[in-house]
Amino acid sequence: MNLKDLPIEGRTVLVRVDFNVPFDSEGNISDDTRIRAALPTIQYILGKGASVILMSHLGRPKGKIDPKLSLAPCAKRLSELLDQKVQMAPDCIGKKVKKMVAALKNGEVLLLENLRFYIAEEKPDTDPSFAENLAKLADFYVNDAFGTAHRAHSSTVTIAGYFSGKAAAGLLLQKEIDFLGTHFSNPKHPFYAIIGGAKVSSKLGVLQSLLEKVDGLFIGGGMAYTFFKAAGLEIGDSLCEDELLPKAEEFLEIAKKKKVPIFLPKDLVIANVFSNDAEKRIILSEAGIPKGWQGLDIGPITRTEWANTLKNAQMIFWNGPLGVFEFPNFAEGTHSMANTLAASDAVTIVGGGDSAFAINQLGLAEKFSHISTGGGASLEYIQYGHLPAIDML
Repeated sequence: MNLKDLPIEGRTVLVRVDFNVPFDSEGNISDDTRIRAALPTIQYILGKGASVILMSHLGRPKGKIDPKLSLAPCAKRLSELLDQKVQMAPDCIGKKVKKMVAALKNGEVLLLENLRFYIAEEKPDTDPSFAENLAKLADFYVNDAFGTAHRAHSSTVTIAGYFSGKAAAGLLLQKEIDFLGTHFSNPKHPFYAIIGGAKVSSKLGVLQSLLEKVDGLFIGGGMAYTFFKAAGLEIGDSLCEDELLPKAEEFLEIAKKKKVPIFLPKDLVIANVFSNDAEKRIILSEAGIPKGWQGLDIGPITRTEWANTLKNAQMIFWNGPLGVFEFPNFAEGTHSMANTLAASDAVTIVGGGDSAFAINQLGLAEKFSHISTGGGASLEYIQYGHLPAIDML
């Protein structure tokens, strides 16, 4: 069911949002995209004269209270965006929370404290009463947290069992499913995928499923070096998952048989240490990276060639940075790809995570067809076609 199917007028609605936002060194929210993404659902519920209880996780406190991972800054930011006070609960369950919920008036918003301060959020079996106590707070349950829809947690899966006929997808979750579902079940061709980021292990499954759909696959970021090594090239001190070399080799063979071109970087920006201020050089990939050096970005030849190949695309999917973009001196590959896609006439889909962060940094978000709010969730949805939290709804 969709949120609009629920008779929520004048009732209390418990909404699972994804306020897992990044913070800067001073403890300020550095990117509020995820909070903004939840606004349509929150405003719709308030518009129906209902009260809203929001719940989310933040970071990885591993079942312990960590004041640095309090959701209080999110309540403050949401208050500014909604132009109304958002009450902050001292906990997510317990007497004090029940008291605040009982006093909540129609049209008011309450944000519960970080769900992951309890082990039972990530491990529902350790304490089934955790989900039950959350469920008792409201009349209806809405899941609007696409970013955690691939996790079978208390607040995303277990809790929905307490709301038979009273649980629905929020507007953001619905939008994600509609967009990704429609475009990946029937992609426009030529369809290209660009996959970056550090690890092959977390993305091998999606790479394999994309082989069935794409007209070409571009591999960059730290994961490229495992493929380079599998192809017999020297990679110096670059990031590499040696245990995955046989799988990387096998993947390249399968792609060859399927006649799907795999684009690995032709040239690289290498550095003598992992630092923004490192000495850097540009080398051709086939020359190999010397010992004591590591690849930190794609080079200028690669940037130009990839941009030219992508010109004829009808649909492009991008997930993961193409270099160590948090170092300004090694961010050019990621930034140039963001600009290439922003100028494209193709359907451009970004699978959340660091690529979305880079696009927001550059102020290019409006030039993309769809920027997913969930990196891991979008990859798993593309790979499997369904997710635990969506299945439960």
